[in-house]
Amino acid sequence: MAIYGLIILLAYLIGSIPSGLIVGKLFYGIDIREHGSGNLGGTNTFRTLGIKAGLTVTIADILKGTLAASLPILFQSNFNVLAAGVFAAIGHIYPIFARFKGGKAVATSAGVLLFYAPVMFIVMIICFFISLYLTKYVSLSSIVGAVTAFIYSIVSQDPALIIVVSILSIFVIFRHRTNIKRIKNKTEPKITWL
Repeated sequence: MAIYGLIILLAYLIGSIPSGLIVGKLFYGIDIREHGSGNLGGTNTFRTLGIKAGLTVTIADILKGTLAASLPILFQSNFNVLAAGVFAAIGHIYPIFARFKGGKAVATSAGVLLFYAPVMFIVMIICFFISLYLTKYVSLSSIVGAVTAFIYSIVSQDPALIIVVSILSIFVIFRHRTNIKRIKNKTEPKITWL
């Protein structure tokens, strides 16, 4: 059981690594939390620091989820890889290294699915970009990606995947509640690069 605790702790700590804060401060001398939405995720990094920084942060956040999900295998444990991924998502949302104010767990959750179900990840990314192309809303497209993942998990009939994707989707939608209000009020920013 001690190994379970170690995996949970490490997954949380990996998820807590504030990629947006690190990239902003190291390479731009900017605290990303003081600009845009104040969020530590890739979307605010794109808006505040540009495409290069945004891509870097998004990829780093995806890899956090992938690495966390791989921990049970690295430790040769039967701890569920998806469960490890959930703790990484929690770490991203409530990072100990950034005063428990993090991102929305979209990329980190996607990284977990990349490890466990790569085809699902690809389908989700395709749906995300189709939505992004049509609406220009990153927030809405993130929700579309979460719903796509949920539908895919139901079709897969994999109980563990259904449970974890349901949890991750709830995280993502809940964290976007203010974005949903702004979309309704037509005040949500749209991207200009696609």
